Amino acid sequence: MSQSKIIVALDYPDANAALNMADQLDPSRCRLKIGKELFTRSGPEIVKTLQQKGFDIFLDLKYHDIPNTVAKACAAAADLGVWMMNVHTLGGPAMMSAAREAIGSHHDAPLLIGVTLLTSMDQQTFEAIGLEGTIPETVLRLAVMAADNGLDGVVCSAHETAMLKAELGSQFQLVTPGIRPAGSAKGDQHRIMTPAQAIQAGSHYLVIG
Repeated sequence: MSQSKIIVALDYPDANAALNMADQLDPSRCRLKIGKELFTRSGPEIVKTLQQKGFDIFLDLKYHDIPNTVAKACAAAADLGVWMMNVHTLGGPAMMSAAREAIGSHHDAPLLIGVTLLTSMDQQTFEAIGLEGTIPETVLRLAVMAADNGLDGVVCSAHETAMLKAELGSQFQLVTPGIRPAGSAKGDQHRIMTPAQAIQAGSHYLVIG
């Protein structure tokens, strides 16, 4: 298993494009993230193919549904042998606890990570959907809830990692998307940092690409 902090996002429309990128990467130096588009088009086979090439897989499907449905989905993902998976913390304590219980009996159970607020969300969007307070306050509240319900860590902006590390300790895993090299375009991300800034702030894993 790789010890790398780098997770390369395979945000491609089909398996051929994803495999072409994977062939340019070293599984000892990075892990791979499979998201909704690639998984919807290519299914579990793309996970198995990349695992056969030696890659650890972060299955980024952000499960968010009633507890029983999420539990069954997480068990299915664990059966695939993925290294990491995620659920939305806004699904609440019962959903997160059900997810934890569903994968607890698996040998080498995946890391179970909670999504707090998407890094594409800014304060204006936060308020538009009826949330109160500030983004950092809400991220902290959701992360504490995730920890209390057995999750291994959260996905969060690098702007929140120092706060979360101070509150939840260094063993609580912080996975940071929205990583951009200095001078690159932001795309649809708002709360971003460079790789060096994110590591310094306390991120355990960086999602790049």
